Order: sequence, then structure tokens, then C-alpha cells
Amino acid sequence: MSRIGNKIITIPAGVSVTVNGHDVTVKGPKGELSRTFRPEVNFTVNENTIVVTRINDEKLSKQLHGTSRALLAGMIEGVDKDKKKELIMKG
Repeated sequence: MSRIGNKIITIPAGVSVTVNGHDVTVKGPKGELSRTFRPEVNFTVNENTIVVTRINDEKLSKQLHGTSRALLAGMIEGVDKDKKKELIMKG
């Protein structure tokens, strides 16, 4: 069972997610991203959450479950927040 894939994605205010088959489009204040996902995973959009499910328990479906969820969560974060990079200097 995928622990990452089972986490529910929360859609922040100002971000809209459109699912058309396996094509997912995410629009937010920082831009728009779209991606076509594999048919082994399905996306269910509720009011402000997204649930990622797999169609069966085959090995490939299990592998793509967590990966697809992580990619979609990254897309949502990318259109919502500014890119931030921290540099820690020691020495």
C-alpha cells in the first residue's frame, strides 16, 4: 500500500484544478501547469481536495500511485507559492 499515494491533496484558495480524463490542468496566481498522467491512476476532485486512486493492484499501478500524487502536489504548490531556495553556508 502506498503511503504517499493515499494522502489527500488539499487545494489552496485561489487555485483551480481541472481533470479531463487523464489530463490535469492546475491554474493559480503564479501561472498554469498541465500534465497527462498514465491511465493506471484516477483523480477525484471534491470541493477543495483531490484523491488519487489506482485502478488495480498490479505492480505498475502501485508504482505510479505515489508518483502521480507527488507530481500533482508539486504542480499545485508551484502555481500557488513563490520559488524559494535556501543556501546554508558553513565554514
